[in-house]
Amino acid sequence: MEPNSNMDIEKKSVEHKYDKGMVTSTFIKYATYVIIFFGLMYFIVQYVIPAFD
Repeated sequence: MEPNSNMDIEKKSVEHKYDKGMVTSTFIKYATYVIIFFGLMYFIVQYVIPAFD
């Protein structure tokens, strides 16, 4: 008996879908979050903290 005579070979093809529009919209969303966060931090440092001095 040959070692490879009864071997079933299964091939799987995996396709990765890459949507540039989705990546761009996600980047814009998180960049907006970061800008708002730093804007809020700037406001607190410039106007709120000096009010307690």
